[in-house]
Amino acid sequence: MSKNIAVIFAGGSGIRMGSGMPKQFLKINGQPIIVYTLEIFEDSPDIDEIYIACKEDYIAKLEKYITRYQLSKVKKVVPGGETALDSIYNGLKAASEDNEDSSVVLIHDGVRPFIPQELIARNIECVEEHGSAITCTPMFETPVRSNGGEMIEEVVPRDVMFTAQAPQSFRLGDILDAYDTVHSESGFGGLVDSCSIYKKAGHDVALVRGNRGNIKVTTPEDLYLFRGLLNYRETQQTMGFADGEMDRFI
Repeated sequence: MSKNIAVIFAGGSGIRMGSGMPKQFLKINGQPIIVYTLEIFEDSPDIDEIYIACKEDYIAKLEKYITRYQLSKVKKVVPGGETALDSIYNGLKAASEDNEDSSVVLIHDGVRPFIPQELIARNIECVEEHGSAITCTPMFETPVRSNGGEMIEEVVPRDVMFTAQAPQSFRLGDILDAYDTVHSESGFGGLVDSCSIYKKAGHDVALVRGNRGNIKVTTPEDLYLFRGLLNYRETQQTMGFADGEMDRFI
């Protein structure tokens, strides 16, 4: 039977954070960032199983968190790779051992802990209709192109520009085939995410609009945003707003 699966990659080293610890394991209000992310998919009525690719030295720690926070949908934790794409590839191969090719897989960063439930649902719906779904937000500032970082060669029209986020969602068999093809032909060098892998393999990619609150915690500045969004979530719950109702303010 086809399922809806989340593949979470959490293999980062935390170099840009400067913490000496992988950023996904930093604790905010006493809880690791990766657990905030996993809880969203654990609580989603649309997700059946979770697979995680984790930095190998931290697998034992993560497994303890999975038990402590009762993350029952987590089926496997596998070692991450040298890059994010290698980690995703490992997670997809693990998911394919237990699931049909027609299953829908949502590929998500372990350090994007504010994805709304309705965005998970819209990703699944988009895959069912179009075969893929890339979460994107419109650009709010003016994009420019500069080859050397000193002079601007082109001012790109903002109304046609978007920023790709996560989740990035596909049929499990299709995205794994794309990874297999690209990896065997040229490797992952120069590619940055599953969207670029899928496009390079020759597939069309559909867009799902996300929101700016779906942040990726990468730098120390992002930690301030993280704490602010936690306060926002607490306010949302205290005032009785439905999930996603206040997203227009982000």
